Amino acid sequence: MTVPDPRRRIAGVDRLLERPWCRELIASRGRGWITGRLRALLGDLRAGRLPVPDSDEGYAALLRAEVARAEIPSLRRVVNATGVVLHTNLGRAPLAEEARRAMAAAAGYGNVEFDLGSGGRGSRYDHCAGLARELTGAEDAVVVNNGAGAVALALTALAAGRGVVVSHGEMVEIGGGFRIPEVVEAAGSELVTVGTTNRTRRADYARAIERGGVGAILKVHRSNFAMSGFTEETDLAELVALGAESGTPVIHDLGSGLLIDSDALGLPHEPTPADSVGAGVDLVAFSGDKLLGGPQAGVLAGTGKAVAAAKAHPLCRALRCDKVTLAGLEATLALYRDPERARERIPALRMISVPVEELRRRAEAVLGVAGGRGGQAGGVGVGGGAPEGGRTGARDAEPGAAVAGAGKARLGAEIAEGWSLVGGGTFPDARLPSAVIRLRAGEDADAWLEVLRAHDPPVVARSRKGYVVIDLRTVAPHEDEIVAAALRSIGAKISPGG
Repeated sequence: MTVPDPRRRIAGVDRLLERPWCRELIASRGRGWITGRLRALLGDLRAGRLPVPDSDEGYAALLRAEVARAEIPSLRRVVNATGVVLHTNLGRAPLAEEARRAMAAAAGYGNVEFDLGSGGRGSRYDHCAGLARELTGAEDAVVVNNGAGAVALALTALAAGRGVVVSHGEMVEIGGGFRIPEVVEAAGSELVTVGTTNRTRRADYARAIERGGVGAILKVHRSNFAMSGFTEETDLAELVALGAESGTPVIHDLGSGLLIDSDALGLPHEPTPADSVGAGVDLVAFSGDKLLGGPQAGVLAGTGKAVAAAKAHPLCRALRCDKVTLAGLEATLALYRDPERARERIPALRMISVPVEELRRRAEAVLGVAGGRGGQAGGVGVGGGAPEGGRTGARDAEPGAAVAGAGKARLGAEIAEGWSLVGGGTFPDARLPSAVIRLRAGEDADAWLEVLRAHDPPVVARSRKGYVVIDLRTVAPHEDEIVAAALRSIGAKISPGG
């Protein structure tokens, strides 16, 4: 006996559009868009990608699910449980509450290019400039849309059509595949490399300048890697002296914009923009969204003459920030007027400074809320832990690590010693001691990470050698309950019937 094809009974678009549940969706979202979603749903039914409903309620459920999926934004909030504070793929620095409020307030009309005193035209470049001058000691400053843009603008304004002298040891890749030689070329300048990979002296720069055609010296801070051993480099003060003697501007690509002493964060020494300005550079370029802790932006600070040249260049308009970014950056910069307040209020700085003991207490609490120290079905059992390595990202499973797999009624977990990273191309040698939650997933580590990412909101963790690793250093305390709920979702997946 031939079984009739269920697709023959698929309802038509016009009939479904008249159903009360469909009219409700149309009333809130518009007829045209809902009709499109309905046609897509019926197309899936006819193609056999979904089972054909046998009731009106079944169609309603499928369409509501289709609408919900389509309305999920592509840019979503996530919980960063990787332990990488400035995680580039997750948006780098989370913003302080002061910055968030300022950005929300600026979303309406504002005096972006309007002088409230005179009633005439103002300049967007005035916003943030006063704070940048105050915090760095520079004569002037200008804000653009990112750090690489700041470097490109500096080179274009001061050295377009001329040579830019760079040490071989500073020919870095700044992320996303972009490299210093390409940035120099894009600025319309000619790259002039001097010295060797491991040793570059003042005389190397001087010889290049003596040959003529040089428009600027570019000093690149190696913020995303370290060199040791038989090395030598020319410090900024020497380059500034050479630039003054030869009339050659000096540009310092500092990368991250840490505005306080790194010692206060328990980190190795990191030069600040104020150090660069104090050394006498013409321009220093730094990011707003790395250790500075603000929204994505780039800042150029330096002499009034050099900043004026940058502002006057047409590229400056192409790289300018919008009003919301300016508001967020200004609010973040204002926090640095009191360094102690900055460490407390700027999330990235606060995360770096969290003591291991506090992280351990929070991890214990998360496991308790997750259901389970007793090890009931789908719960979380806590055991002693060996130190956990600090490498992030890659899954490196070991066959013997498969303690709890799919179909098991127990999610084995432990609190272990671990390492967090600053990230964002900063402090390459620095590791922050941490206390992490480890789940013994074995060969199922990728599947468990997927369950965490499917949670609402998604929880992004990492895996190592058959363990799923959750580091609360990069999780805000108010997000601990979200992590606990996500752990319960893993428990539900691996429990019988889950």
